[in-house]
Amino acid sequence: MRSSRSNRLFVFVATSLIGLAGCATLPRTTAEPVPIVGTWVVRDPMAPFPYHMYVFNADGTMQQANPDAGDPHSSDSDGKGVWAIRGDRVVGRWVEITADRATHKYSGRNEISFEIRVTGDTLTGTESVKLYDANEKLTELPAGPVFHGTRVTLPSSR
Repeated sequence: MRSSRSNRLFVFVATSLIGLAGCATLPRTTAEPVPIVGTWVVRDPMAPFPYHMYVFNADGTMQQANPDAGDPHSSDSDGKGVWAIRGDRVVGRWVEITADRATHKYSGRNEISFEIRVTGDTLTGTESVKLYDANEKLTELPAGPVFHGTRVTLPSSR
């Protein structure tokens, strides 16, 4: 029989080795940042209100926001979505919920799929839009004109 002290030492060593083995299998991060990650001012000529803020997070999620001033009949939420790198482009989709301004009831959702190319602190993208009404009836809009964005950066130090 082992003493309680040697049992504790055995448990400590065993759990330490298991912990180290688990750390060895963690995904490695690359030294290269993903070019889309960050905050962007985006101009989308197809949207009811053309100026948007996009935030691309490193975990593959994104947010979109714009002033709720584009449509006098409906109000929309901020968009939330996902993105992924596919070769030299970023693909993804975000969704926003809409409500009727007069009745304050759910009126549908908008799903925007996009493809973006990033060059330094600028982006250029195309999108397709699917609009669903409160009864889930789909209206697809034709592909819109190209949208453009500029990264929000820190002011240069003097």
